[in-house]
Amino acid sequence: MARADRPALMPEAVDGPPVAEAARRAVEAVWRIESARIVAALARYTGDFALAEDAAQEAVAEALVAWTRDGTPTDPVGWLLATGRRRAIDAFRRASALGERYAVLGAELSDGGFTAGAPAAPTAPQELPWDPDRVDDDVLALMFTACHPVLSPEARVALTLRVVGGLSSEEIARAFLVPTPTVQARITRAKKTITAARVPFELPSAHDRPARLGAVLSVLYVIFTEGSTATSGDDLLRPDLAYEAVRLARMLTALLPGEPEVHGQLALFELTSARFPARTGPDGEAVLLEDQDRRRWDRSAIRRGLAALGRASALGRGLGPYGLQAAIAACHAAAPSVQETDWERIVLLYEALGRVAPSPVVELNRAVAVAMASGPHEALALVDDLLASGRLSGSHLLPSVRGELLVRLGRTAEARAELELAARLCRNAPERAVLLRKVAALG
Repeated sequence: MARADRPALMPEAVDGPPVAEAARRAVEAVWRIESARIVAALARYTGDFALAEDAAQEAVAEALVAWTRDGTPTDPVGWLLATGRRRAIDAFRRASALGERYAVLGAELSDGGFTAGAPAAPTAPQELPWDPDRVDDDVLALMFTACHPVLSPEARVALTLRVVGGLSSEEIARAFLVPTPTVQARITRAKKTITAARVPFELPSAHDRPARLGAVLSVLYVIFTEGSTATSGDDLLRPDLAYEAVRLARMLTALLPGEPEVHGQLALFELTSARFPARTGPDGEAVLLEDQDRRRWDRSAIRRGLAALGRASALGRGLGPYGLQAAIAACHAAAPSVQETDWERIVLLYEALGRVAPSPVVELNRAVAVAMASGPHEALALVDDLLASGRLSGSHLLPSVRGELLVRLGRTAEARAELELAARLCRNAPERAVLLRKVAALG
C-alpha cells in the first residue's frame, strides 16, 4: 500500500475534542520535524524503501489513537520508531508466511530466507535506528537513494522532496508547475522502481557519488527555496525546511570536500538564511530588503557562508551555478544598505550565471540588478522581452518586477495593473499583502 502523500492527520476525537486536538497537534509536530529521519531509519532497518514509508505512516495512524487515549509519550520520536519497526516486522512475517505457502509448490524454503526482496530485519530490538553522530547521515543516505540513476530526474526530485523534505504533493506540483496527480504518479512509480531494482539503502561509493551529486544538489536547492520563501500559505518563511537543507548541505561538504559546488551551495544557503531574522516583522509580515534592519542579520551565518564560498573558490575549478548565486548573496551581505550595494558586480555575476545555468528567473533577477545599477529603462526592456517569450506566464514574479519598474518610470496606471495582477497570482499571503500595499500606495 504505497502512499504518494503524507498521512492526513485528522483523527476522530476519542476522549473529547481538546484531548484529541492536542494529540493531533503533537503527532503533526513530530511528523513535520522528524518524518525524514524516521523514514530513513526505518529504510535502513528494513532495506525496503516503500515498506519503510508505509510502516512510518502506519505508526502515525496508530499514534493518533494511542496518544489521544494515553497522552503524548515522553519520547514521541522513539515511540513512532518502535511502532514503525513493529509494523515492519509484521510485514516481514506476512511476507514470510506467504512465501511458505508458495514454497510448498517448489523447493523447501530455508528458515528466514524469504524477505520479499528486502534483507532480514536486524535482531537487536532495542537498538536505536539512528546514530546522530554518524557522518553518513541516514537522511543523506535516503536522499542519495531517492536520487538513484534508475529514476528519471523528475522522479528523483519529487520523491526526495516528498520523503526527505516533507513537502506535500501539492507543494511539489506548484514548485514544478505540473498537476498534482502527475506528482503523485511520479512518486508512486519511483518507489516501485526502487523496490524492483533492489536499490540498496546506503550512501554510494566515492566513485559513484559525482554522477548522482547534481540531482542531490537540485533537490536541496528546491527544499531550501521553499523554506526561504514559501510558495503558498500564511507564512513567508518555512525555516524548518530551510534549516534542514542547510544541515544536509553541511553533511555533503563533509562527505565531498573536493566538490566546489557543494561548498558553493552551502555558502548560498548560509548567506541567504542569515537574512531570515530581518525578513519578517512582529506579526509575520514580509519586510522588503530595503526596509530590513541589517543589524538583525545573523553575522555568524554570514561568516560561515563567506568561509564556504572561499573554500569553493580555492578548489580552483571556477564557480558553478550555486557558487555564483552565493557570490551574489555575498554582495548583499557586505553592503551596509541597498543603495551602497555593488550592483554592477551583481549584474556581471547574473550574466555569468545566465551563461552556465540559463533560466527566465535568472534573467528576471538580472533585470532587477540592471534597474538598480543603470536605471529602469534598460531593465524594463529586458522584462518586456521575458514577457513576450511567455516563459514566466502564471508566475507573480514577472508582473511584480514590471510593476515596480513602471512605478519608477511614473507610469502609474500601468504599474497598478501589473501589481494587481501579481497580487492575484501570488499564493503566499505575506507576499500578497506587500503587493496590495504597493497598489494602495499608488492611490
